[in-house]
Amino acid sequence: MDKSKIVALEDRIPKLKEQRRKKANKRLIILLFLFFAMIVVIVYAQSPLSHIKKMAVKGNHVYSKEDIIDQSGLLKDTNIWEVKKADVASKISELSEIKSAKVKIQLPNTVLINVKEYKRIAYLKRDEFYFPVMENGKILIAKKFGQAPDNAPILFNFDEGDVLDEMIQELQKLPAAITNSISEIHHTPKKTDQYHVSLYMNDGFEVSATIRSFSEKMIHYPSIISQLDPNQKGIIDLEVGSYFKAFETEVEETEVENNEGEG
Repeated sequence: MDKSKIVALEDRIPKLKEQRRKKANKRLIILLFLFFAMIVVIVYAQSPLSHIKKMAVKGNHVYSKEDIIDQSGLLKDTNIWEVKKADVASKISELSEIKSAKVKIQLPNTVLINVKEYKRIAYLKRDEFYFPVMENGKILIAKKFGQAPDNAPILFNFDEGDVLDEMIQELQKLPAAITNSISEIHHTPKKTDQYHVSLYMNDGFEVSATIRSFSEKMIHYPSIISQLDPNQKGIIDLEVGSYFKAFETEVEETEVENNEGEG
C-alpha cells in the first residue's frame, strides 16, 4: 500500500474537531436568528406598528374609496393580524353594485382591497324616476335618478325576472355602437310572444323584435338602415325576417336585405 495515502489518526482529530465546531456554530447562529426573529414578531404584533395605517382601494367607479372602507368594517386602529380577508371581502360584496372583492395584506400595516363592480347596462323608467339595471338583471331601486342618463337604453314595462334577464344578456352581446343608438326599449308582449319588444332608436326609426333573437337580428341594424332613406322614417320589423314600413304611408311592407356576413 502506498504510504503517502495513509493519514495518521492524530492528524485527522483536529480536522474532525474543527468540522464539529463549525457545525455547532452554524446551529447556534440559526437558533439565535430564529429566537430574535420571534422576539421581533411578538413585539411587532403587540405594538401600534401592526395597526392598519393605510387602506388602498382599486377597481371602484360607482362607489368611493370611503364607501368601500366603511362597508369593510376595518378601522385604522385594527390590528392587521386580526383582519379576516374572506369575511371582509364578503361584507364588501354585500354592496348592490359590487360583483366581487379581494382583500390582501401587505406588511407591515397596509390593506389592499380590489373590487369588481357590476356594469350598468340600462335604466328602467318608473313614474318620473330612472333606476339602474345591472348586468345581473337586478334593478337598483335604492338608486334613482330624476333625469334620463344618456349613456344607456331606457327600459319600460320590465320587472325583475326571466324576461329582463334575457333582455340584459342580449344587450351585452351587442357592440357599444348599436346599444348607444337605442333610446328606449318597451316590453310589449303579444299572445304569441311574451318576449316581444318595441324599440325607439336615436335616429328616428322604430324596431319591432323579439328578445329571443334580439342580438342576432340587431347586429345587422347599421346595414339595414344604410339601405333606407334617412328622411323617411318607419318601423323595421325584425321578428322573423327584416321588413320596413314607413310611418306616413300605408304602402306594402318592403323586405330589407339582411347581410348575414356583416356585423
